[in-house]
Amino acid sequence: MEEKKNYKLTVAYDGSSFSGWQVQPNGISIQEKLEDALLLILKEKVHVTGSGRTDAGVHAAAQIASFKTDRPFDLKKAFYSLNGILPPEIRVLSLEEADPSFHARFSAKGKCYTYRLTLGPVQPPHWRHISWHIPRKIDLPAMERAASYLIGEHNFSAFTNESVSKAEKDLVKTIKKIDFTPWEFGVLLEFEGDGFLYKMVRNIVGTLVEVGSSKRKPEEMISILASLDRKQAGQAAPPQGLFLNRVIY
Repeated sequence: MEEKKNYKLTVAYDGSSFSGWQVQPNGISIQEKLEDALLLILKEKVHVTGSGRTDAGVHAAAQIASFKTDRPFDLKKAFYSLNGILPPEIRVLSLEEADPSFHARFSAKGKCYTYRLTLGPVQPPHWRHISWHIPRKIDLPAMERAASYLIGEHNFSAFTNESVSKAEKDLVKTIKKIDFTPWEFGVLLEFEGDGFLYKMVRNIVGTLVEVGSSKRKPEEMISILASLDRKQAGQAAPPQGLFLNRVIY
């Protein structure tokens, strides 16, 4: 029997109609669709590992995944076959053989996410599935000040679900940057860090919007972080504005 080879996938998807990345008992997932497509091509069930899980409704511009198989196949043909089999909401951007030691999740050194806000009284309808509409005026400078308190290494227990914070061993993460970039209909928040806890970005964005809506002061971020208590932070931002943009190796 041939030794199994390792393969790396770069995948983009519109998560609107999926239950998230990970296989779920009561919903259709991105992982499930990829594994089903590979089964048709390889005639073998393989396990596809992602760099991390994205929630239902969350999108990806460049999710990274890996799988192993000892079945020989033509990379170019498999690339086109995958995109022919997969639904139009999922596209494989690249398929390549990887080093045997490469692991989509454990080899990752960081991730970049973006969250898109549409600001103003009316949201253009074609943005409704990929942004969060805030119809009221918000204070962006206050949000930027609040975000500055999150830069660096912190215990982010206050920004993940309580059940996760009790089970997760490593709650200390480093956020390298949170940038605010204006676009035609609002603002794009760009996050880069060495890793992110479950719903961490969405919980941060929801809290920042509360600051921008004058429901909190920017300096409250300091006490929220110190509390290690999810109840002290704001509500999670809805999933549709969030994109996994890049995985750093």
